[in-house]
Amino acid sequence: MRPSNALRLNFNHQETIMTIETLFNNPLPMHYKHVVTTSHYLTMHDGVKIAIDVLLPKNLPQDEKLPTLMVMARYWRSMQLRIPSPPNKAPIGPREPIADWLIARGFALVMVDIRGAGASHGVCKHPFAPDEIADFGEIATWITRQSWSNGNIGAFGISYEGSTALYLASTGVNAVKAVVPQEIEFDVYADVALPGGILNKAFIRAWSASNNRLDNNKPSDLFPPIARLLVRGVRPVDADKRSRAMLEQAIREHQANTDVYSAMTKITYKDDLFGNTGVTLEDFSVYRYSHAIQAGGSAIFSWGSWLDGASAEATLRILNTFNNPQIAVIGAWKHEMSADGNPYNPPKGEPNPHLKQQWEALGRFFWSHLVEDKPIHGKTIFYYTLGANTWTQADCFPPANSVHQVWYFGDNHTLSAQKPTSEHTRDTYAVRHDTTSGKTNRWMTQFARPVVYLNQADEDKKRLVYTSAPLDSDTHIIGYPIMTLYVASSHADSAFFVYLEDIDPTGYVRYITEGQLRGIHRHISDKPLPYVTGMPNHSYKRADSAPLPINQVVEIIIGLQPTSVMIKRGHRIRVALAGADADTFALIPDDATPIWQIMRDNIHPSHILLPILR
Repeated sequence: MRPSNALRLNFNHQETIMTIETLFNNPLPMHYKHVVTTSHYLTMHDGVKIAIDVLLPKNLPQDEKLPTLMVMARYWRSMQLRIPSPPNKAPIGPREPIADWLIARGFALVMVDIRGAGASHGVCKHPFAPDEIADFGEIATWITRQSWSNGNIGAFGISYEGSTALYLASTGVNAVKAVVPQEIEFDVYADVALPGGILNKAFIRAWSASNNRLDNNKPSDLFPPIARLLVRGVRPVDADKRSRAMLEQAIREHQANTDVYSAMTKITYKDDLFGNTGVTLEDFSVYRYSHAIQAGGSAIFSWGSWLDGASAEATLRILNTFNNPQIAVIGAWKHEMSADGNPYNPPKGEPNPHLKQQWEALGRFFWSHLVEDKPIHGKTIFYYTLGANTWTQADCFPPANSVHQVWYFGDNHTLSAQKPTSEHTRDTYAVRHDTTSGKTNRWMTQFARPVVYLNQADEDKKRLVYTSAPLDSDTHIIGYPIMTLYVASSHADSAFFVYLEDIDPTGYVRYITEGQLRGIHRHISDKPLPYVTGMPNHSYKRADSAPLPINQVVEIIIGLQPTSVMIKRGHRIRVALAGADADTFALIPDDATPIWQIMRDNIHPSHILLPILR
């Protein structure tokens, strides 16, 4: 890594110096003003009818060939409004109005309702099912045969739609040249459903309820209030607008979709089955398609946020696991990338880069690959540093010149580099079930909420905290903090939450990142993971499960979500421990209050490893 904010990346076999501005400082010109949309069904190999919208520039010359971008939607490709739709515009959908922007710059768009959702027929037994992914390939092949297609295809999207973009790259369709997955989950179990093996109850319940409403052609409760008033339902295809018979048939078939919340609440281990589907969460995690994605060779432009669930970790897994040519960007925004989530900035501000610049970067990436035939080569990452408000470019992450420093728990709830010398010293903590990281945290932004972490000082009064002395110099924490706890618990199972915080000279406590682990999952596996990560290798498998021996000391190693943060001189670092996050995660156990003995002596020195940039 270079100390300047630039590194070298090969474009079209030429070495180029790049900064974050390079991604969006050469915007595409507008070629068209208006949009024309047609909607119809495509029949898949098994007879299931999939609803699509084809969006083209109005008055497109007959001999004009366009690159095509696909969006494969779980939450409706487009909406039918109770008022007239704006003329000459793309149909409104549950996403920012990027379609109009892209079409004006010479792209065709194909918006797809996945099977079992929206106006499409079929059943969604589980997310990212093999038949669903096969549909993406069939639709891509159909696109290449259309008179307006130049034969090159990309895909993009946020969250579920971002994952489908990456799955499209696994289908083996040669026309798929570039994909942009944004804010996705790479490992369904660890990244969203059960982080640390603890049920992400609030999100799973809200997401399941939202899907159930959408699958019954009702606006989601997660839509803004004005949208719930104005939206009648999913947009029928053109031939079905009067009778709506095909849409009604689709809704009847959706009744066989699996209830996600019911299935998830029965899962404890990674090898547990998802409902009655016969598959596990591993089976519909994107890493199961790693070989096919790499074999396809599509260029990948992935985006994540240090403050959005595990999306930064997902972006790093893509970067460090796949050999595809890649650009990765990790910022500090909410899930939809439309507002800032940086805890050092005022809440809900403009994201950095702002939305228009994000679109310009996406458009330029696709134009290079689908029109100019100037693909990227190699890998590069742009990451934002909290506290410094700067962007850095590097060819790897974590950077090679970061080192782990050990910070030990000490007397009087201190945190320092001094290893304990005393024997049999410990702190007692009775778990409080009313501790919370709030209702606008990294896990709740995934259901259309902002990321806002207010002063954690009051909440830390309910937690067990260890705080450093004021720092002598600016300290850049970059990578994966790792917590090692030596703990004796009064109960055979417990949830452990670890928060890394920055205390400024006024006493304001800022959230930085967190990790969690259910006690029964503490085993470190010697079997290699199917992807590259800086997290401890917890398998979460049933065979590796073990209850906590009551009132006996065990070692528990907890990985925190990766970060890049500058802790300023005079600030203090704090580690806060809790046994619950009441507004987000299921209580473990739900019928008792564990008491912990946190050891901090020369035999059992509880500590955190902080990756520090030299």
